[in-house]
Amino acid sequence: MATETFEFQVEARQLLHLMIHSIYSNKDVFLRELVSNASDALDKLRLAALRDDSLGADISDLHIEIDIDKDARTLTVRDNGIGMSYDEVTQLIGTIARSGTAAFLKELREAQEGAGGDGLIGQFGVGFYSSFMVADEVSLLTRKAGESGGTRWSSRGEGTYTLEAVADAPQGTSVTLHVKPADPDDQLGDFTEPWKIRETVKRYSDFITWPIRLATTPQPEEVDGEETPEAPAAPVAETLNSMKALWARPRDEVSDDEYHELYKHISHDWRDPLETVRLQAEGTFEYQALLYIPAQAPHDLFTQGHQRGVQLYVKRVFIMDDCEELLPPYLRFVKGVVDAQDLSLNVSREILQQDRHILMMQRRLTKKVLATVKDLRTNAPDRYATFWREFGAVLKEGLITDSGNRDAILAAASFDTTHDADEPTSLAAYAERMKEGQNDIYYLTGDSRTALENSPHMEAFRAKGIEVLLLTDPVDEVWVDAVGEYDGKGLRSVAKGEIDLDTAEDDGEAADAGKEKRDEEYAALLTWMTGQLGEEVKEVRLSTRLTVSPACVVSDSNGMTPALENLYRSMGQDVPTAKRILELNPGHPLVKSLNDAHTQRPEDPALPETAELLHTLAVLAEGGRPAEPARFVKLMADRLERTL
Repeated sequence: MATETFEFQVEARQLLHLMIHSIYSNKDVFLRELVSNASDALDKLRLAALRDDSLGADISDLHIEIDIDKDARTLTVRDNGIGMSYDEVTQLIGTIARSGTAAFLKELREAQEGAGGDGLIGQFGVGFYSSFMVADEVSLLTRKAGESGGTRWSSRGEGTYTLEAVADAPQGTSVTLHVKPADPDDQLGDFTEPWKIRETVKRYSDFITWPIRLATTPQPEEVDGEETPEAPAAPVAETLNSMKALWARPRDEVSDDEYHELYKHISHDWRDPLETVRLQAEGTFEYQALLYIPAQAPHDLFTQGHQRGVQLYVKRVFIMDDCEELLPPYLRFVKGVVDAQDLSLNVSREILQQDRHILMMQRRLTKKVLATVKDLRTNAPDRYATFWREFGAVLKEGLITDSGNRDAILAAASFDTTHDADEPTSLAAYAERMKEGQNDIYYLTGDSRTALENSPHMEAFRAKGIEVLLLTDPVDEVWVDAVGEYDGKGLRSVAKGEIDLDTAEDDGEAADAGKEKRDEEYAALLTWMTGQLGEEVKEVRLSTRLTVSPACVVSDSNGMTPALENLYRSMGQDVPTAKRILELNPGHPLVKSLNDAHTQRPEDPALPETAELLHTLAVLAEGGRPAEPARFVKLMADRLERTL
């Protein structure tokens, strides 16, 4: 049959124009598309041969071959798969109406009401047509298994293509690209260089089931700087891909060393992972996942530019390196691979965000990771301790952002506690140890365990043996308010609101009578100090939480702590400074003496300074700083001088 020339349909011409003038930032994915097509053809041939013994196809050495000719500047991707008939080439390659690309474009236009479709096509892979991003001319030679004749298709991407029947085509399909010269400014590499082919195949197609072979010619040996006059060596077939899709192999066929090597390959971490998480989902939507929890947090875990997400494969073809949609941000430390069977290769981030299958995968993967962390605490406490030290702070972000998994996160979390200086506790264990009549889980936030243990707010709790959680991560300031309660028990800060630690064992009537007497005795002092310190504090009142210190400052029950205010300000939010409450210990000699002095000498000019010093000492005791450090130093120096 003579060669015939045809015109592309309008849609195909538009698509070719987008490819040739592509804004594609990653042009080497064309090779991923061609290798994927070849892999599909091999899969189809193997299945057809099993179903039809009369097909007569040789499936003993199914493979993909890549040839390069540097002189002619051609790149050929060849397979010995199912091949295509003349009619199939016409339908699948020559026109776009029957191609997956057209359906993809149609779906995008329908979903977005015509807006942004072309832009997305320009950004994401479109199979065979992506070859025109790197080639001036593309030709295809194919013969379908079981047929005697073949078909040649050719185009320069200028609106037309040619078709002809050929008699001597080998079984399978070969696609030959006349590649453009390398252009670094256009992010176009030189695809006639073997190293570039190796790099691209390793990145995108390393886990393809079939061997991908590159025909290379060994270089002549040199003797004293001169090449030996031997005949040129025969080309050698070099297998480029490992073909080790570990996630698709049974667990008992894969060693821990193999799992660890894959982790090091995808994470660029020289350490072994802390834990390996396997998941295989079957049914209406099939996928395999092989996830890793690292042994050490990366240095940029909390920086805005941190790259998160796991690698996404579709039928063992690499799609993207950091698929953020597969795991929530608070699991951004997890590395690994997810291989879906039913997604399109031409999938964009915009589509992933809306795909219900992706959302289902995210929910299941998240639950699996959280369950694994919980199991670590039960079955491998040493490894769990490492995990919590490295990733506990980021995991607690999920308590704020993921209410649906809040219970699972709390079940996997642990917290420092006054119960044991060396062993963190779970909330469930804390609840079991709560004293009779205790209704709340008490906590205190701050910069360090030492500072919290020495805080005046802890004195009454220490005296009564009531356990307090010691929370020292910045995120703790936020999640405790977001969560609010655990198993019906409120989460309550020991530095906020009024605290009543009286138990049923106390003499209720005697206690009430004593409180009324103290309130009456100190009423004048409290009123005077509230007025005196009005610019700094909201109120001055007697404390039930102090046993040793003379005073402390606390926030309202629903107010922000200074640390939380500073956290929001560091995030660029304008937060007004809230006045706090000064609490006095009526049993402390300094407070008693101040009350007596105010009763006897209310006009004494030294009393305001004493009240100011008492407030500043309370601020210092919780780790704050004086509003006017120089004035505080002067007042203290004057007082010390008068004592000598």
